[in-house]
Amino acid sequence: MIERYSRPEMAAIWTLENKFKLWLEIEILACEAWAELGKVPREAVEQIREKASFTVERILEIEEQTRHDVIAFTRCVAESLGPESRYVHYGLTSSDVVDTAASCQLVQAVDIIDREVEQLLAVLADQADKYRHTVMMGRTHGVHAEPTTLGLKFALWYQEFLRHRQRLAEARQQMAVGKLSGAVGSFANIPPQVEEYVCEKLGLKPALVSTQVIQRDRHGFVMNTLALLAASIEKVAQEIRNLQRTETREVEEPFVAGQKGSSAMPHKRNPVNCEQLCGLARVVRSNAAAAMENVALWHERDISHSSVERVIFPDSTILVDYMLHKLTGIVRGLHVYPQQMEKNIELSRGLTFSGSVLLALVDGGLSREEAYDLVQSHAMQVWQQDTHLLDALLADDKVTSVLPAEQLQDIFNNKLLLERVDYVLARAGITAKGDKNE
Repeated sequence: MIERYSRPEMAAIWTLENKFKLWLEIEILACEAWAELGKVPREAVEQIREKASFTVERILEIEEQTRHDVIAFTRCVAESLGPESRYVHYGLTSSDVVDTAASCQLVQAVDIIDREVEQLLAVLADQADKYRHTVMMGRTHGVHAEPTTLGLKFALWYQEFLRHRQRLAEARQQMAVGKLSGAVGSFANIPPQVEEYVCEKLGLKPALVSTQVIQRDRHGFVMNTLALLAASIEKVAQEIRNLQRTETREVEEPFVAGQKGSSAMPHKRNPVNCEQLCGLARVVRSNAAAAMENVALWHERDISHSSVERVIFPDSTILVDYMLHKLTGIVRGLHVYPQQMEKNIELSRGLTFSGSVLLALVDGGLSREEAYDLVQSHAMQVWQQDTHLLDALLADDKVTSVLPAEQLQDIFNNKLLLERVDYVLARAGITAKGDKNE
């Protein structure tokens, strides 16, 4: 469960301590920039760099009176300084500090999430290679279609999460901006050089145009990227859940010694971890919707976005980090049942070769319409009766006059349908590393 999972690195990003440390660093860097311009004495900056400090408790205490977090912060910092405190927050507005620090936090969070995606990709690639030739039934609309392999499923997911890494890189780039351009973004009381200096030291780029705030389309892009990532996590988890159904039971999420599935039914092995991931994806998606609502603010800025972001930024980044970690463990420890896959393939009694028979009849000279109707008539009998499609076709002279029995029998071969699996895996970037589970 989430409450038992702790990634100190991610959690630390969203603590008040870390937020105020970033605020203080931005304030000090701004003082340094002013000193470069000759506006603030260098001795004062040295004193600020050496002595400026805060405690979260004191900031919160002052905020009880001021009802303004940044003013509470600057007054707390001033208590640790002497006359040089006059230069702290010089020329700045609150959002210069708050938004630039938030950019730093989101960039830090995206970097952690990217590393988690990288670990998941490695596991998916290994599983795609291991199960490249493990034949299972492919399903469309939940109905048997044609055989596929478990390796192809893993390869599909591998490519999908590669795309997520690309999206994360773009989201990071869009979010890695700062602004110290004053109350309406016009640099009325602060020169652009201060912004440039601070952003460079923080590893950010200046937002080329801003109001009092960094524009929230950037945050919306990040949050929607996280929502897409969560949606793909849900996609994998949901597929595992469906394949774990009792009637199917081709794969199963890890079930460890001592684990219990039901308080009433001792036999239960429920896909609770995958179900949890599917549920959490809904939270991340809803947070992305909230981020979209933050894009439109009144004039140069209102404060309606602030309360929302205090919830959705930590919640979504922590949740996605957790979900990726959880999914990586599920995929790595997935229970796979090839024999059950074979049994399930036989349930359709040869129907999954109907497309191959259709093409063979067309190659033999029948029109597509005639061949389709002919194969479908026998397929419907198989659905309704306890027969096999091959037996039904062999008993039809119209079919065997075009396809001799030996040629017809050769069509009913999974290997023919799956002979290009290695090509697909190679195209997906899955390297063969050794013996395969066939």
